[in-house]
Amino acid sequence: MRAWANELGFSQIGVAGIDLASAEAGLQAWLDNGFHGQMDYMAAHGLKRARPAELVPGTVSVITARMNYLPRTTSAGWQEIELARQTRPGEGVISVYARGRDYHKVLRARLQKLQERISEAIGPFGHRVFTDSAPVLEAELATRSGQGWRGKHTLVLSREAGSMFFLGEIYVDLALPPTEPVSGHCGSCQACMDICPTQAIVAPKRLDARRCISYLTIEHSGAIDEALRPLIGNRIYGCDDCQTICPWNKYAGRSELPDFDAREGLTGESLVRLFAWSEAEFLRRTEGGPIRRIGHVRWLRNIAVALGNALSELSETDPQRATLKAALSERATHPEALVREHVQWALGR
Repeated sequence: MRAWANELGFSQIGVAGIDLASAEAGLQAWLDNGFHGQMDYMAAHGLKRARPAELVPGTVSVITARMNYLPRTTSAGWQEIELARQTRPGEGVISVYARGRDYHKVLRARLQKLQERISEAIGPFGHRVFTDSAPVLEAELATRSGQGWRGKHTLVLSREAGSMFFLGEIYVDLALPPTEPVSGHCGSCQACMDICPTQAIVAPKRLDARRCISYLTIEHSGAIDEALRPLIGNRIYGCDDCQTICPWNKYAGRSELPDFDAREGLTGESLVRLFAWSEAEFLRRTEGGPIRRIGHVRWLRNIAVALGNALSELSETDPQRATLKAALSERATHPEALVREHVQWALGR
């Protein structure tokens, strides 16, 4: 299976059992605290996430897989390069994973091919493939199967690959021997907690999604809390701070697939140009990518916040200010109230 997985672009696979009872208390406490925000599906499925056999009856084992997603052309020192983007107020910053093709499609197709290879070897068996698409405790299964340990930012960390990878699973009705978990290696480091602009990591391994910039710019559908808007800076889709600062990510692996190469216009582009995209252009440029799911209105909402933050950072004599104000003014009468509200806030900055 390892050889087949490597041929399909996966960097590692493992096997976990299905008894996740020890994870239920933590999951329930997280939900009870409301840390899931508007992600109602998290509460709707509740503890089903920790019970694989309830999700897919007959499941006996879970095959876990991880796939690196740094673009093939990523250079040494990429962490410093990414952090430096935040020092350029007029540039829109998009999370690295979202600059290429939608990972759901890539991983799901390749996990299905892996399943087919296994079936060819042993005959038909019960299975179901998942990639961040169902009530699955992905990080828990990944850590139990030796993919890495749970970092203080809640993401899975590997000594060989950092955290810049996607996870996927195949629930199977086969009794496979589980792979051994690995020990944690965060030690006293809490760089991820310290750098978080909104202090969303409220305790080691405990994230309040309602304050997380990734949640606010992707999952949250309404107006962004005014107290949090200035902290978002120029991040317009997601946030990688807790990963880019992590010392283990100096070992992050590059993807072997062209799917995760950055698309034109999604790296180093100015906020003004991105804000000028019509809905048709937004749909064209994000076709097949993860960004499309937020829609054009939320795209404009996010960029309006970033433009307002840029105005507050630039000096009164900076010639860029006039360009930013003009761009915002063009959207001041947008038909959607959500856009108008954030534009007015930005102009007030």
